[in-house]
Amino acid sequence: MGVDQPQVPEHSVGGRVSCDGERATVRYVGLVPPTAGLWLGVEWDDPERGKHDGSHGGVRYFTCRHPTGGSFVRPAKVSSGVDYLTAVQQVYEFETEKVLSEEISISSRKLKWGRMKDRGFESLLSALLGNCEVNGPGADGEIRKTTPQVQWLDMSGSLLSCWEDVSSITRQLDDLEGLTLVNNRLRLPADVSAHCQAFCSLKVLVLSGCDLTWPQILECAPMWPQLEDLCVDKNNITELQRPEAALQSLKSLSVSCNPLVQRSVLSLAALPRLEHLNLSETGLSDIRFDDTAPGSQTAMFPSLTKLNVKDNNITEWCVVDELGKLPSLSHFLCNGNQLVSSDGNPKTVNQLLIAKLGKLVVLNNSEVHLNERRGAEIDYIKMFGAEWLKAGGASQTSTQFTEQHPWYQRLIDKYGAPEEGELKKPEPFALKNQLLKITFVFPDDADRKPIVKKVLASMVVQKVKGLLYRLLKVPAADLKLTYSSPKMSGTEFEIDSDLKTLQFYAIEDGDQVLVRWS
Repeated sequence: MGVDQPQVPEHSVGGRVSCDGERATVRYVGLVPPTAGLWLGVEWDDPERGKHDGSHGGVRYFTCRHPTGGSFVRPAKVSSGVDYLTAVQQVYEFETEKVLSEEISISSRKLKWGRMKDRGFESLLSALLGNCEVNGPGADGEIRKTTPQVQWLDMSGSLLSCWEDVSSITRQLDDLEGLTLVNNRLRLPADVSAHCQAFCSLKVLVLSGCDLTWPQILECAPMWPQLEDLCVDKNNITELQRPEAALQSLKSLSVSCNPLVQRSVLSLAALPRLEHLNLSETGLSDIRFDDTAPGSQTAMFPSLTKLNVKDNNITEWCVVDELGKLPSLSHFLCNGNQLVSSDGNPKTVNQLLIAKLGKLVVLNNSEVHLNERRGAEIDYIKMFGAEWLKAGGASQTSTQFTEQHPWYQRLIDKYGAPEEGELKKPEPFALKNQLLKITFVFPDDADRKPIVKKVLASMVVQKVKGLLYRLLKVPAADLKLTYSSPKMSGTEFEIDSDLKTLQFYAIEDGDQVLVRWS
């Protein structure tokens, strides 16, 4: 009985395979003496999965970037995946009789999608094929016939090996706006211009975990002429280069979880429409806009409204002062940095951030209310008032003070110079026990005289309403409170939470609380 001769497998060098849930790229197909039969030499996406660097028995069969990134496996042990249409059938064939209605998220966008009963795949708006091991398009032209309306496509964790494979699918989806390719390994195209039509409607692209460098992304960028939202988290991005004639329509960019070279972040200022930038977990510790003096607006990032620098190494307040130069910054996330105030109070840190970033409306996902801003800015004036006077005050503020507090003069212009009595620093914990002289007035009851009371700054609004109930015999639930300050004549600030303190609302000695009821 003869020995079966090994047959050449369908796998080719550069192809993608999976084995036991792990994906790899084929680097070698052939014999590995002294064993019989064919082997595949693979480089795993996860280098911890491998055993060597492509060498065996003193012979090098292939190379790996990681010393333990490679293995030899039998062809029968691996999967080469399935084509797009087979994956669609596997995912959706049992749902053809149902009305589907779901909400999915791709990058920062959400989409409602559905498919009408008994209409098959023709009305499918989203093809969610993540980890379905898609390896190509299938029969030529069949995608356009079978799923012509797909707008959002997820092929994360596929077995596509190059951008030509992706293009062969997307060019049949004329309405495609969103594409997710998380955890893929795609060779760059030989001719980028040949694939522009395949992505002509694409607006959202997610390439997280694809082991890409920034130059590789810029090389591919001409393929995506209409792209508005790009996510390249968890890649191999270090130094950012200026996008020359590329990504000019981009509005949102996330480069989170990449070890960025600090100064190269300014290269992104060449994106004129960029509104949202995510720099979280990039090791960022400093950023400087040297095109303008302290306290002035930079010409860089003219459209940037949302900035995320969470979980970085920012320790110096001068970095926040630099971010204050951004002309449109309104949403800011900075949790997980080492910014501290002199009193060690996290609430004071938030106050400083609000005071230094004058256009902020959302800080760490919390809305900045008008009265909160007023309190933060007035406290900032008081906190550094003594230094301001020592530095020359209104007559001639020193350059050193201006560099350390570039936005102080803006606050002086808004509220006026601090009074001498306000410059005394309170003893530790004295502020929460401070007595405030408050005048309660009743604008809707002309016959009722104002009532003057001394109350603790730490008193919650609920207890203030209890005090008013005893005085007015009006149920606390019916009371509506606002307050005004002599420093902001004619302006009323809403007191909208019973569980907040007077101190939270920045109510000061001598202010008026206006009491109304239904």
